[in-house]
Amino acid sequence: MSAILQGLAVNPAAPVDVLLRLLDSGDGPVHSSLCRSRREIPEEVVAAILVHPNPRTRGGLARNPYVSGELRGRVVDDEFWLVRSCLAGGPGEGAWPRHLPDHVIDRMYTTYDGHELGELIVSRQAPRRIRIDYATHPSPTLRRYSTSMWRWLPEEQRTALLDDPDPDIRASAARQLEEDDATEMERQLRALPGTRSHAHGHILVNCRLSRAVVDELLLEREGDDLWCLAHNYSTPPDVVAHVARVGNPKVRLEVAGREDLPRDLVDLLARDTDPEVRTAVSLRPELTEDERAAVDYVVPPLRDLWLHEDPYRAPLSHARSAHPLLRRRVAHNPDLPADLVALLAADDDLGVRVLLAQFHPGAPPELLLRCYLEYTGQYRDRLLELPQFPTVGLGPRFASAEDPAVRLLATYDPELDPAVADALTRDEDPRIRSAAARNPALPATRLHQLLEDEELMKDAAANPALPPETMYRLLDEA
Repeated sequence: MSAILQGLAVNPAAPVDVLLRLLDSGDGPVHSSLCRSRREIPEEVVAAILVHPNPRTRGGLARNPYVSGELRGRVVDDEFWLVRSCLAGGPGEGAWPRHLPDHVIDRMYTTYDGHELGELIVSRQAPRRIRIDYATHPSPTLRRYSTSMWRWLPEEQRTALLDDPDPDIRASAARQLEEDDATEMERQLRALPGTRSHAHGHILVNCRLSRAVVDELLLEREGDDLWCLAHNYSTPPDVVAHVARVGNPKVRLEVAGREDLPRDLVDLLARDTDPEVRTAVSLRPELTEDERAAVDYVVPPLRDLWLHEDPYRAPLSHARSAHPLLRRRVAHNPDLPADLVALLAADDDLGVRVLLAQFHPGAPPELLLRCYLEYTGQYRDRLLELPQFPTVGLGPRFASAEDPAVRLLATYDPELDPAVADALTRDEDPRIRSAAARNPALPATRLHQLLEDEELMKDAAANPALPPETMYRLLDEA
């Protein structure tokens, strides 16, 4: 019976009193379905969730990937650590990054502990600009936290933090300044035990290195020593040039991404034997469009949809670049103006079109359908979840498609022929059977049959065509 109640919990037509009764049940999976998987939650139900005695129930709301950050942020001051941790961690790695409102992030930075704040940062719910802006925030806690963004802070903000009236902030800023002192970093490095550790790695990768340490890394070449030199911001230009010539492809790729790369090394790496290195060079901001075109770069498969990149960092001018990877970088900016949305929707690169379809709320419905049909990679099914995905008319077009992923489209048609809906609940593909059981066009007799079907009862209970009286009966029988 729990499966049926889980289906009712996500049924978009379930009355408020049904949802409240489900919330009163002691069934954890039902609570999880209602709080974490429901796409729209009525305000009365939200209010009941926020005062529910079970912290896991409240935590489910904090991790719901479908509701707004504003709604999830209402648990920010929850008394139980688990709920706060759920909010800090966000919907999870598989969900689209959704920023929490600034006032919620402010509250988290001023009241959460270090572990929870660490979760917040890696969850991608707090844009980097906020952490930089905190350098001038009235709250001492937030100013202290901004010192972790030291390398990205303007000089005047660094100076202000070093002179901050709060002693803890001054100390934190001084520690950041210390990491830019090559002599002090060498002293600390020498004081560490001989075996390489995280502390060694932090200094070698992130802190200013003395020439003596640099020369030792060049001589020893232990593990990733050359990569550390390729990455470290303080590596002298002559050493960068050296590792660019003697390093392996991984090292040369890291050199290709340095901000301070001189033009002779740009030109050298643009002719590198490794295609990844050449491609990285082709994306450098100092190149003209003609210079980019002269690089023999490759366009890799669309693997992870650039989820690791800040969508707001790419200049809007990239939308008109001839380089498809630059256009991809800007395509997943959800704030693109309408003229660039129209431009990129007609792009000849599938990656550009898919990123626009996945991330922009104004992506044209026909683009979403086209991308679903053409793209078979990661997160393809997310297109089906977008509110503007065009569903009417999909049944006649795709119900008999050979490819199950395409045939699945028919189950999303709200005007699907009832006989076709019935047939699809018997499809050989389990995903199609499941989706067809949720289609509101399903004949009532078949829908009630499926409530007795162990495999499909949960989906049948989620069908919005299920009459309220049936929902109440199912609740009474539970």
